[in-house]
Amino acid sequence: MAATQDKSAKKSKKAEPSMDQEELLKAYGKMLLIRRFEEKAGQLYGMGLIAGFCHLYIGQEAVVVGMQACIDTGDEVITSYRDHGHMLACDMDPKGVMAELTGRATGYSHGKGGSMHMFSKEKGFFGGHGIVGAQVSLGTGLGFSNWYRESDRVCLTYFGEGASNQGQVYESFNLSSLMKLPVIYIIENNRYSMGTNIERSSASRDLSHNGVPWGMPSLVVDGMDVMAVKAAGVQAVAHCRAGKGPFLLEMKTYRYRGHSMSDPAKYRTREEVQKMRAEHDCIDSAKKILEDQGVSEADLKKLDDGIKARVQEAADFAQSSPEPDPSEIWTDILVEI
Repeated sequence: MAATQDKSAKKSKKAEPSMDQEELLKAYGKMLLIRRFEEKAGQLYGMGLIAGFCHLYIGQEAVVVGMQACIDTGDEVITSYRDHGHMLACDMDPKGVMAELTGRATGYSHGKGGSMHMFSKEKGFFGGHGIVGAQVSLGTGLGFSNWYRESDRVCLTYFGEGASNQGQVYESFNLSSLMKLPVIYIIENNRYSMGTNIERSSASRDLSHNGVPWGMPSLVVDGMDVMAVKAAGVQAVAHCRAGKGPFLLEMKTYRYRGHSMSDPAKYRTREEVQKMRAEHDCIDSAKKILEDQGVSEADLKKLDDGIKARVQEAADFAQSSPEPDPSEIWTDILVEI
């Protein structure tokens, strides 16, 4: 089985193009929206307008945008605390996301959830979770719900390489494989967890093999290539929809900023980060392909300008929105689903 998975992993690194020009342009726009939004969030945090923790998704945009291109309305997404990109990829309103980041009543959790705890049942987004690895059990529960109701819906369950060694992750793998639940487990391997290189924290040198004891198929994917992500995602989604059980994807990605806004990231060199940005940036790579296909620089700049304006509008909306009334502390304690 391990040999078969090794072969599949190598194939996934050189996935065939999975997007035409229109699809790639749409993906490029979504990645750019996430990048510009996160840059603005970083600015607002520096101004003291965002309290608590704030984990930026800059660098990892291709993972969530590529996977989102593989699923349909009714499918579910759940992730950890580096979640703003996932919200935007799910088409949650940037105004509501930014308002929540700044603790305003117009935010998705009415100003009570902040960066790590936003939800949108309408968009199929089930959080944002601050406890390391906790969302993996919850994502498995969403998959169980789909199985129990005999639907063909799938749940994308994201977690980082730092969470991959949590006991509840392996318990989830076991249950999901045993019952053939429609869950796609996605390891966003950005190499450093909170600040420790994966080579110093994990005896497993190939995280895609972490599902082997339960017979879970897997792929290693270039998470800096949105087309490679989609190609792997299409395969995983088809597997789950066919009732064959869970699928594991290890996304090799990289975050440019620290673990959170309070992290100076002294555990890696500036040269390493610059090299990744220069040679593997997902947005620059997609832009080059689009330009090679004949999309003009002027059109791409116009797209970027429009996104910047949209993000600024979200920031203005957030700052002009009221803070929640103190009585709100007693609301949203229970929710019927």
